Amino acid sequence: MKKIFSLFCILFLAACGDATIYGTWVQPVPGMENMTQGFVLNTDGTASSVNMATLAYDTWRRDGDNLIMTGRSIGNGQIIEFTDVYEIEQLTSNTLVLRDGDITFTYTRE
Repeated sequence: MKKIFSLFCILFLAACGDATIYGTWVQPVPGMENMTQGFVLNTDGTASSVNMATLAYDTWRRDGDNLIMTGRSIGNGQIIEFTDVYEIEQLTSNTLVLRDGDITFTYTRE
């Protein structure tokens, strides 16, 4: 019985540890569901875009329930720096749900 309880504790802690925010997160491209887009959150605080040439993420950080991402919007011959703040509504080992006002974005871990 003691071994089963120990194994359960190890598995439970391992499952909880999977809910890290860093990694590659993608969602279907609207209108092109066979393609994905999203971002990579690296453990060193750097970020990059996935299949979004005009939206270049540079950094990220987590502040409580907020995900703060900085980057550059590239288009029409100009570059505009931005900072986006998203509320983290859900974070599991495979799902990340972000809210920006009335808009919700759902990503899956790649």
